[in-house]
Amino acid sequence: MTWETVIGLETHVELSTAQKLFCRCPAAFGAPPNTQCCGVCTGLPGALPVLNAQAVEYAVKAALALGCTVARRFTFDRKHYFYPDLPKGYQITQLRTPIGRDGAVTLPGGRAVHIAELHLEEDAGKLKRGDDGAVRCDYNRCGVPLIEIVTAPDFSSAEEVVAYLEALRATLQYLGVSDCKMQEGSLRCDVNLSLRPAGSRALGTRTELKNLASLKAIAQAIKHESARQAAVLEHGGAVTRETRRWSEDEGRSCAARSKEDALDYRYLPEPDLPPAALSEAYIAALAARQPELPGQRRARYQTAYGLGEYDAEMLTSQKALADFFEETVALGAPPKQCANWVLGEVLRALSARGLEAAALPLSPRTLARLIGLVETGGLNRNTAAVVFDAVFDSSADVDEYVRAHALEQIGDTDLIGRAAEEALAANPKSVADYRAGKEKALGFLVGQVMRSLGGKADPHAVNRAVRERLER
Repeated sequence: MTWETVIGLETHVELSTAQKLFCRCPAAFGAPPNTQCCGVCTGLPGALPVLNAQAVEYAVKAALALGCTVARRFTFDRKHYFYPDLPKGYQITQLRTPIGRDGAVTLPGGRAVHIAELHLEEDAGKLKRGDDGAVRCDYNRCGVPLIEIVTAPDFSSAEEVVAYLEALRATLQYLGVSDCKMQEGSLRCDVNLSLRPAGSRALGTRTELKNLASLKAIAQAIKHESARQAAVLEHGGAVTRETRRWSEDEGRSCAARSKEDALDYRYLPEPDLPPAALSEAYIAALAARQPELPGQRRARYQTAYGLGEYDAEMLTSQKALADFFEETVALGAPPKQCANWVLGEVLRALSARGLEAAALPLSPRTLARLIGLVETGGLNRNTAAVVFDAVFDSSADVDEYVRAHALEQIGDTDLIGRAAEEALAANPKSVADYRAGKEKALGFLVGQVMRSLGGKADPHAVNRAVRERLER
């Protein structure tokens, strides 16, 4: 039988607020264990929560950017479960009145993914296994504000899920509400997956893959779980509704616990937090201050800079990358040439170093100067790439480096002509091949001239000199 995969996502996004959701403890990542805690986030008796207004603002901004209807009045609820990293024994979240409902994220190609709801909640702590095998609790993360974004079961493949998460991450980064660093846990994803016979509209029994923290892991887990469920069904078995844990090292999932229903969490209204109300004026003011989002910037790059759809999409996929591109263009770099450098050399260098665009060490001024030297004939393109690699990590002075290493482009036509004549004299077979109609021989001879001039000559001038002498 042919099976169809059906996927819905629950994405947890830590908000980049200075303080936690219900107390004044810092919400920064990376502090020593249990140094950013108080009675509120560790659940001590008598400690009362106070709602963080900045977290509400960020949640509303995210809801507006995702096209959600924002709740004018919302409340909080207690979600009870017992786990060592949840010291209160419950999580403060939103069940009855999420802050946003009924939004959408548009995927490349135009298909929209429905956002069922966006709610505001507090994060739990983190368990850490030490070298001695003991498991210890770090409560620094307790109370850090999260938004949970829940989609409809609108996905049918890992590729669609990854495209959605990339689009969602870019939107939230552009808003400035989260850094979305998956490696630091500020964006995590739960995948709800089921199979059904192709053509059926009924949903099968779903499993939940919890806390996936990289796009690679999410794609691998979806493909593995789809294959696992298909094997169970093909052998006449029944899929168990359960939560499963993904092991990236082993490339497989394993059962963690049976899947809970809402009743299992014993939800009840949060008695220590009164309902909150948002005025029309407040929401309108936030909507008016929304920044340019990825789709808007992508369209502007195509109209203002004349870039193609692919280049515009790639440049705007990360806010830091788009900002770097625009700053470089503002310094005089031609947009198309700048896009080629950013999508070529810059992304290659970042990938080789395992860096995000936000950590780019190269300055826009350095790249603009390098592009300018190529445009004015001060460097040829290949030499410029060598200079780029040399100055990338330090953003050193391009002109100083070029002078120190004598890399200025050779444009002396007499010198290039003599080198061309020497290359032709040294390679009579290639000369004969070209004159016999073998065009590839020209490339070989040009390469010989470039090598003899240390790779610093103007390639167009070399090509012209060699061709002229071959055709005499």
